[in-house]
Amino acid sequence: MEIEAHTEAPLISGACQIARTGARAAPFLPMSRAEMDALGWDACDIVLVTGDAYVDHPSFGMAIIGRLLEAQGFRVGIIAQPDWQSAEPFKALGKPRLFFGVTGGNMDSMVNRYTADRRIRSDDAYTPGGEGGKRPDRCTLVYSQRCREAYKDVPIILGGIEASLRRIAHFDYWSEKVRRSVLADAKADLLLYGNAERAVVEVARRLAAGEAPRDLADVRGVALFRRVPEHYVELPADDLDSADEGASRKPGDVVIRLPSYEQVDKDSEAYARANRVLHRESNPGNARPLVQRHGDRDLWLNPPPIPLTTEEMDAVYDLPYARAPHPAYGDAKIPAWDMIRFSVTIMRGCFGGCTFCSITEHEGRIIQSRSEASILQEIEQIRDKTPGFTGVISDIGGPTANMYRMACKDPKVEAACRRPSCVFPGICPNLNTSHDDLIRLYRKVREVKGVKKVLVASGVRYDLAVESPEYVEELVTHHVGGLLKIAPEHTEEGPLDKMMKPGIGTYDRFKAMFDAAAKKAGKKYHLIPYFIAAHPGTTDEDMMNLALWLKKNGFRADQVQTFLPSPMATATAMYHSGVNPLRGVRRGASETVETVKGLRQRRLHKAFLRYHDPENWPVLREALKAMGRADLIGPRPDQLIPAHQPVGTGRPAPRGRRPGTKFTTKGVPIRK
Repeated sequence: MEIEAHTEAPLISGACQIARTGARAAPFLPMSRAEMDALGWDACDIVLVTGDAYVDHPSFGMAIIGRLLEAQGFRVGIIAQPDWQSAEPFKALGKPRLFFGVTGGNMDSMVNRYTADRRIRSDDAYTPGGEGGKRPDRCTLVYSQRCREAYKDVPIILGGIEASLRRIAHFDYWSEKVRRSVLADAKADLLLYGNAERAVVEVARRLAAGEAPRDLADVRGVALFRRVPEHYVELPADDLDSADEGASRKPGDVVIRLPSYEQVDKDSEAYARANRVLHRESNPGNARPLVQRHGDRDLWLNPPPIPLTTEEMDAVYDLPYARAPHPAYGDAKIPAWDMIRFSVTIMRGCFGGCTFCSITEHEGRIIQSRSEASILQEIEQIRDKTPGFTGVISDIGGPTANMYRMACKDPKVEAACRRPSCVFPGICPNLNTSHDDLIRLYRKVREVKGVKKVLVASGVRYDLAVESPEYVEELVTHHVGGLLKIAPEHTEEGPLDKMMKPGIGTYDRFKAMFDAAAKKAGKKYHLIPYFIAAHPGTTDEDMMNLALWLKKNGFRADQVQTFLPSPMATATAMYHSGVNPLRGVRRGASETVETVKGLRQRRLHKAFLRYHDPENWPVLREALKAMGRADLIGPRPDQLIPAHQPVGTGRPAPRGRRPGTKFTTKGVPIRK
């Protein structure tokens, strides 16, 4: 049966601009048959299944996709956090006419459920009451299987960050193995990766016109299983004995063959090669399709989506969101909603390229910014419609606080660039680092009637901020609430190079500017630096030196972050393979990377960050002695930890430690 959209002209042809329409918008997208009946619907065109509670707000991915499809004339229902033990909850809205759209939610479900030490978290910020356990492990996969059981002939389309980061064969930290593309394990029809507004609209329209999922192989940002067309030229990047990584340019239709799932499963160096090639082919201006063999099938990945224009971004954020949790949750608190209800997203993407971060893999490194008018309109809506607003905007930013409207100075250079970062090892001379647009926006936001304070809680990229003393002064004078969190991540060159982060000297420059601006404004403000323990490329000496720097500068971290290898990140490839994919990967010629894998070693690195905690002193004493640095044990200010242990403190040695085993530094066991 052919399905027609229920409103006219959902997209402007040519530019493919997203239509703006609030006509016939549902108060909330329905989560029950009763709500469908109230809207006069006999069926949904599309049912979205998500691992998060349904909050109708543009900070929640399913709300954006649902409202966007609604604006194109489709009838969209939501199944949020269903009981996955059977297929019955997946039938709650009946059989969708077009497809199920499945996502794990705003976070990868494994990152959401487990700590960096693989311990189950007791809470879930995206669940009413903060209750944990309301989603299964790898919920994109589980939900897809249940959708198939519910209605076996309905197409299933995966999206969201969990699918995006698992679109090819990937290392799974929680099972310590390489898993197939989630598209294969979920037995879904299509996977949409990245910010998929354009793709999901095109897919919906073409399915409504009678096309099959297999016919949609030309949509950007789509992954599916298909044969390589005969007219395509294959560039082999799967031979690790060859220096050819598929980087050459050839005329005509070209596809790059990654090492197969079977290769990357058995050979960690092949995994590093696949990761390197995927990240190199991430610029929408020059990326080629990729193909990766899974058994007897080829997984095909089209180039990434074209970034949205400012007009398109505005259209997305101007959709008629209720800006509240669905009424079905009653008065239950949803922590993630409470955190963002008074915040405003002004941009997407990040060109920093930090190897441990997944923003670039999902949102891309080309900044997509909203207009001032759209941002100011949203702030007025928060003021007028959001209960509990006291005049304070809790955050104005995005993946970073200060990349608003920054871009390459030359679009042709941008389209041809393959650098993984625009700011490492130094700021690219082609990058426009002006903060003028952002400063002007800040000033206009402060002038909105009813707004008393506008805070910046998104991470400030301080290596950019130091390029604009005026921005630092504006930030400190008007947009800091006492403490400003920034992320130098480390002090030592080894780990910083593997993170693609600037040296600690840049932090020192920013701190001097920050302190001067605070003094000028008559404020007593402080910087709170964040650091990562156990990142690839980090030795015990690196962590020791970081701890000494922390003590010298008077920092005592209450919460510390241990490196968590998220799927598809470059640092995860380093962790798994011991090879640096930022350099060429070739058998016998790859650059090796120190990795910290053992739980005991990871806990040691974390203990260095909390050098001031007496619970960590026994393990630090043992490590310092093994490292030949017993001189750092004692009462002097220049020593790291005391020799005396307070009664009732100190962790026992972890279970399972082999007698005689010592800590390792630079991968070599050290013995007395």
